[in-house]
Formats: sequence, C-alpha cells, structure tokens
Amino acid sequence: MASSQSSLSHLFSTPTTTSLQIAPTTSDDESAYIDWDNLGFQLMQTDYMYVTKCSDDGIFRQGQLNRYGNIQLSPAAGVLNYGQGLFEGTKAYRREDGRIFLFRPEQNAMRMQIGAERMCMPCPSTDQFVEAVKQTAIANKRWIPPFGKGALYIRPLLIGSGPILGLAPAPEYTFLVYACPVGYYFKQRTATLNLYVEEDVHRASRGGAGGVKSITNYAPVLKAMKNAKANGYSDVLYLDAVNKKYIEEVSSCNIFLVKGNVLSTPIAKGTILEGITRKSIMDIAHDLGYTFEERLIEADELFTADEVFCTGTAVGVAPVGSITYKGQRIEYKISSDLSCKQFYSRLVGIQRGVIKDERNWIVEIE
Repeated sequence: MASSQSSLSHLFSTPTTTSLQIAPTTSDDESAYIDWDNLGFQLMQTDYMYVTKCSDDGIFRQGQLNRYGNIQLSPAAGVLNYGQGLFEGTKAYRREDGRIFLFRPEQNAMRMQIGAERMCMPCPSTDQFVEAVKQTAIANKRWIPPFGKGALYIRPLLIGSGPILGLAPAPEYTFLVYACPVGYYFKQRTATLNLYVEEDVHRASRGGAGGVKSITNYAPVLKAMKNAKANGYSDVLYLDAVNKKYIEEVSSCNIFLVKGNVLSTPIAKGTILEGITRKSIMDIAHDLGYTFEERLIEADELFTADEVFCTGTAVGVAPVGSITYKGQRIEYKISSDLSCKQFYSRLVGIQRGVIKDERNWIVEIE
C-alpha cells in the first residue's frame, strides 16, 4: 500500500520553510511509531494542519492542508497584542473495525461562532468548520490511536492575525486546525481527582468572556493551578466572583454533583463554558432516569454530595475523590457503581458504536 503522504499529496501544499520530522510508518496500516499504551496529554507533532484566512469581507476562503510547522505573525497581530483569539477542542476516534469518526463537531462549530460574536471576529460556517476538522483528521490518520488506546485531539484556532496598533478588531483573521494523539489528561490516569476550592482567584466575572472559549480565560488561572499542584492537588475549583460562595467550574472542565437520583451542575450564565461533554452527560442522565438540575450550587453543598465528577473533551468523565474547602478535606466514596461511571460507559458505548446513536452525535469521516 502506498503511504498516506503519497496517496494524498494532491491535497496538500507545502510551505517553503518547514523542518518537521515525520515519524516512519510501521506496516501497511500506516501507523506511527508511538507507545500507544503510554499516551499522555502532551504535544506531539503530527503531519498536517489546516489553514484558511479572511480579511475585511469576513468570508473565509477555501482552506488548505499545510505541513505542520510554525506560522508567521506580525508583532502587531491582534491576537498577540489584545488577545483576540478563540480555540476549540474535539476528538477523532478509531473504532474496532478501523473506521474513524468525530463526536458532535457541529457543537464545537456553533460554540466558536458564539465566541466569535462576543470577541468581534468573523467565523467559519458550521460546514466549513466541520470540513476542516474532517480534513485534518484524515490527513493525520496514522496518528489516530488504535481502538481503545486514546484519540486524536483536534484543536481548531481562530485568531486575529492581522496587524493593529490601536485597540480595535484585527484587519485579518486566520482559522487553523492542528491535531495530536492523546491519552489521559491527568497524570493520575485512572485515579480520582483531588480538587482545591480557590476562594481568592476567580476564573470569570459577570459580563466578561467566561462563557466562551476565549484564549484570555486560561492564562489567568495558571498561577492558581500551579500553586494547587505544588500542594498535591489535581486542579482548582473556582467560585463565583460576586458572592464568592457558588461553585462554577474547574480550570479546564465542568463539574457535576450527585445526590441520590438528582444530578446537578452550575447554571451557565456567562461565566461558565458550556462544554460539549457536559451537554451530552445531561442527555445521558435523562435517558438513565436521573432528575437533572442546572442551578446555582453553593460550595457548602460539596459536604453533603454523594458523588462529584468533572467532564470535558480532554478529561472525559473523571470522578472526584476529594475536595478541600476552607481547610477541610471532603472525601467521596469511589466504587464501581458510581453514577459517573454509568454515564461514561454509555457515552463511550455510543462513541464506539456499541450503543445506538439515537441523537446523531456521531459523524463518520471514513
């Protein structure tokens, strides 16, 4: 069988300056030399990235697949000076029969459109977004882990790439999609999360951009994350910035509480990112007969919850083993019959084709 590079060469254009080292193939399945059993969540350069631009008319042109490599930006680019940028995260999975599929990519497209409107940016259409993700996945097919070993994490970026000196929207925008094979997000792998409730540093405030996936939401939490991890915690759970008593979300994922047959998650009112996995778990919980609540949740409710777990594209569905709040460590019982494990099992079953996809969440790309 010819290599993926030669069979797809008519689709790709190659920049004049790229020093990317391409991993050799191992057999006819064209898979890269990777220890699939020990994938973490760290950058691994793959083969291709998708790039397209638009200017004053707000229309994104037909994009192209370039070899993965550095991009050129003006020092005055809007994204560098004023943080005008958004990103998304989705995954491509390989099923047992070798077929490749995406999970709800149109939801990522629509979320980026909402974020672009908030950040005064033009945005690709849903069809353009999904097609770019598909092309990126196919071009990097050999980097998609074998069935059950992980996924190809796909990162769409929308940035103000045009130069601008005064505070104003950039004159040009770049939509770029790259990919990387990933396994577990947290180093603990199958272990439970150990969270710390941050009372002084806040992730978002009312009227801000906390409800969209703006790049400006993430650097401000790095200090709190660094301090928490230095003290042995997995991540940080943030409170609302006004009352300082309602839980909102973890640094990179949403949070749920279970009490009896009731599943609760903080209501999204502009300070919480509405995750795709979050939405999916809501639907799955309803299917399994749970009562679902999206509401304000006081941090004190953490003391009486039966179970707590986090969700996100990167983290999947991760049970929480403990939360430290106001100097008290709250321990949660971990067992095989946790609600979150039921939700995750159903989610994975749908993704793998074991459970019927009744909501058309799965998009097959090959």
